[in-house]
Amino acid sequence: MTLQRAAFSRPERYRVSVEEYKFYHRNGYLIVRSLIAPEDIVRLREWADDILYGRVEVPGLPPVGPHTPVDQLVKRFTRIHMLHRSHPTAEWGLLYPMVLDVVEALVGPDVLALQSMNFFNPPGQGGQGWHQDAYYIPTYPETLIGAWFALERADEENGCLWVAPGSHCEPIYPPVQQNLPSVHSLEAFRNLDPIENVSHLDDEINTLSLRAALYPEKIPVLLEAGDVLFFHSHLLHRSYPNRSATRFRRSYVCHYCNARSWVPWNHGAPFKGPAANSLHILARGETHLPYARPAYGTVVETVSPKQAGTGKAMPGRMMGTGDGMMADQPHRRMEEDREKDGNREEGEMGS
Repeated sequence: MTLQRAAFSRPERYRVSVEEYKFYHRNGYLIVRSLIAPEDIVRLREWADDILYGRVEVPGLPPVGPHTPVDQLVKRFTRIHMLHRSHPTAEWGLLYPMVLDVVEALVGPDVLALQSMNFFNPPGQGGQGWHQDAYYIPTYPETLIGAWFALERADEENGCLWVAPGSHCEPIYPPVQQNLPSVHSLEAFRNLDPIENVSHLDDEINTLSLRAALYPEKIPVLLEAGDVLFFHSHLLHRSYPNRSATRFRRSYVCHYCNARSWVPWNHGAPFKGPAANSLHILARGETHLPYARPAYGTVVETVSPKQAGTGKAMPGRMMGTGDGMMADQPHRRMEEDREKDGNREEGEMGS
């Protein structure tokens, strides 16, 4: 028997269509328009501004004065990582229910929340060259997915994301120095050539751009506030510096994986044991691996240990045979054969 667990029912649940599922797996990305409610976008954007203007403390950043000029504020950073571990709003955004609805459908049903990033990208700044996210965040099996929340309009002028559709079929190319864990087995490929300077804006220096050049249809991902881009961890993508005179390009970017995957990653920080799963939040479903709970009490739809394995029992699937017929429950016949063999051996030993 196998188990089938139903998704938690909510009136506002986002139900992914079969067409969206196919589009994501065919192209390596999916845009869901207006997934974040307008009032929730306001909350995330105001919180981002509070960080920028020093109205909330950020671990590791020195405080700023109330009259610090904006041109000095924007020189401090263009993005900040992992704030969900120190700010309730960041945790709430990482665990946003409708975003998790989509992630659950694409890589679930069990979801582990790994990373949060605030991007500010003020005029004249920002941008990141061609890269693949699983190059930086390994999961085994490899199930990583990104979710890019637009907090305001993102277009070619202010530095929107660009993607190479279909490039998610590429393997993850390893660095020349082999200083990062690979998602692939060593020696498994004949010609998995190492790359240099991943994420560098200059295509002449970033050698992953040679792989991106094989995909002629590179498209800008134009988003309005509230839209969310979901993208595969092997997808080749990049952004350019903000060319606008006055507009920021604020976004909130999160990463997730199937909660059954082993995650030897903690954003560069040390962790005990061979994996860091115990430091990442179980956002949906259940897992046989360690996990963390939301530190600020954000409600998540998970299965408690007492409930685990109590889903609806389903009949075992039948296996096709060479003559086109169906064979049901071969494991049962194997057990019966073992029992007969055991009885036969006992009879032979007793003769």
